[in-house]
Formats: sequence, C-alpha cells, structure tokens
Amino acid sequence: MIVSIIIMLIVALIVIAVWVSAVQQHKEKQEAQRRQELAKQKKIIEETEEVLVNSVNIPLSNNVMMILYRRIHDALAAMVELSPSSKELKSRLNDAKTRLTGGVDESANMGENFVLPDHDKQLISLIQGIKKLRTIMRSEHSKGKIDTPVFMQEDKTFERLQLKINIESQIKRGVAARNANMVGSARQYFEKAYATITALNYSDDYVTNKKNQLEDYLNEISSELKASNASARKKREEEEKDDLDVLFAPKKKW
Repeated sequence: MIVSIIIMLIVALIVIAVWVSAVQQHKEKQEAQRRQELAKQKKIIEETEEVLVNSVNIPLSNNVMMILYRRIHDALAAMVELSPSSKELKSRLNDAKTRLTGGVDESANMGENFVLPDHDKQLISLIQGIKKLRTIMRSEHSKGKIDTPVFMQEDKTFERLQLKINIESQIKRGVAARNANMVGSARQYFEKAYATITALNYSDDYVTNKKNQLEDYLNEISSELKASNASARKKREEEEKDDLDVLFAPKKKW
C-alpha cells in the first residue's frame, strides 16, 4: 500500500513538474513573442520618424503626412497594449494623438520648396527616402489603411518626382561636362536623360519642356562636334599641304 502511494506521489510530482515546465515555457514563449512584437513596432516608429526627418526636401501632401502620423500612432498604441505599465509609451502615445488630431501645416512642405541637392550623396539619400516612402505607402495600403484612389495618386506623384530627380540630375551633369569642354560625356548624359523621357507612356508640360530642352542640347552638341571635326580636318589638310610644299619645293642652287 505504501509502495503504491509512493509511486502515485512520484507520478504526481512528475506530472506537476511537467505541467510547471510547460507553463513556464509557455510564459517564456509569450514573453519572447511580446518582445519580438515590441521590437517590430519600435522599428516601424523609428523608420517612420526617420522618413519624416529626411522628408524636409521632399514635397509631401497632407494625405501622406497624416498617413505617416497615423502609422506612428498605431505602432505606439500596439506597444502600450503590450506594455500597459509603461508611462513613457503612454506619454508618447498622447503626443502622437495630439499631433494626429492637430493636422498638418499646409505651408510646411509644399512642392515648390523642392530643390535638387548639389552633392551626389545628398541626391542618393533623397532617392532612397522616396523609395522608402513608396514602400511604406504600399505596406499601409496592403493593410487597408489607405484608400486605393489615394494610394494610386500619391504613388504616381512619387514616381514623377523620381523621374524629375533623374532627369534634372542628368541634365545638371551634362551641362557641367559641357562647360568643362567634355562634349562626349555631356552628350552621354543628355542622351541618357532623353532616352528615359521618350520611353514614358504619358506626357505633361514638364515632360514636353524637358524633351524639347534635351533635343536642343543634343542638336547644339552635334553642331559643335561637326564644326570641331571640320576645323580639325581643315587644319590637318593644311599641315599635309605644307609638308608637300616642302617636299616638292624647287631646290635652291648654291
């Protein structure tokens, strides 16, 4: 009898140990998932705030600004739900609510403030910023947080902005190369920009104006190269003529 009781106690202890271990593992798994989700939301906030900081030179509409503010707000709300005792997160969430309900200053980031950067690193950073914005917009649209018409309009705006940066940077480099008498390089830059703009399946005032400008540049370079080749050929013919004159000139008698 005693042996049976001991065996039952041992079995019970094993069951309890297994149960406690399972509960502990479950808690650890939940905590790991909580931390993982917190890290995910934190990354979303940092990514969005970085885009907002780097968007000073990017013309953003009110719709885009509010989408970014909403993204930060929703991520903070998720973090507060995961860590309800965090006063810091609650404070940041209140700040996000205030910013979200306060709206956007319409004069803060208008398109006319867009200026093409002078340095390549700044230009690369700008292009990367626009690409990241488009990625965020696609992500929010896939979650159903952006209406399709709004998404299509804003994405098209970013696409045309990327085009403008591409064309303007190529023209800028072409002009600089031309001023440095690097006509061949200048022509390559202009031809690259022209190929990009002629491949578009739409047209507007900007596209038409830049296409005409690039055609003018290419025609001028073509004329300059023809004139330069003609001048070089004439000079070469004169030098050859001088050599022949010396060769066939009558010999002087001494």
